[in-house]
Amino acid sequence: MRSLYVEPTDDVQQVHWGALECRDVFKIYRTGAVETVALRGIELKVEPGELVAILGPSGCGKSTLLSLAAGLDEPSAGEVRIQGRSLGRLQEAELAAYRARDLAIIFQSENLWPALTAQENVAISLRLAAHPDPEGAAMQSLGAFGLGDRRAHRAATLSGGEQQRVAIAAAAARQARLVLADEPTGELDEGNEETVLLALEALSRDYDSAVVIVTHSERVAARAERVIEMRDGRVIS
Repeated sequence: MRSLYVEPTDDVQQVHWGALECRDVFKIYRTGAVETVALRGIELKVEPGELVAILGPSGCGKSTLLSLAAGLDEPSAGEVRIQGRSLGRLQEAELAAYRARDLAIIFQSENLWPALTAQENVAISLRLAAHPDPEGAAMQSLGAFGLGDRRAHRAATLSGGEQQRVAIAAAAARQARLVLADEPTGELDEGNEETVLLALEALSRDYDSAVVIVTHSERVAARAERVIEMRDGRVIS
């Protein structure tokens, strides 16, 4: 399977690509004659290895922005670029390859197959990415995130914090270039929240993943290197 990314030729060696770029992005939903503007001219750039928090109340457009970055929806206007390539110009097979190999999405919960073990959950994501050694890489990544002794436990028996760390370990094993975390600690107590945030920090620091955390919590946002605040579909800071 061909990667989403191409090696730069001599004439573009000096081009600097962000892991994620949004250029004047609008998203408008239409229901009959009614229009709802979810995003209004978003400008955003996230670098490889950067941990960024997008902070704002419910309904401000945070999750819509993540959906566009994941290639699950298309902007009404503007452009979303991943490593210099416009998602809107990719064929469906290329989008599928992007989601399988280069993107990880971590939701508030239900990121795992509950009947599979922690190792099986990580390995199956690696198989989808055509990894040459899914079982070995899964075992190594779970160990790196302190879950080596839990690898044979079914996901349904793991704590909420452990489940989130398994999802993070899967992203690390695939060396995901972009990790989108949508309220990843929203259902956790403070102790588990801390453990998960440390794991996300390690993901950006040790694996060079660009990590974008969507949150309404100022405490969670304070852990990021950069905070982007949204209101009414706009970036306000």
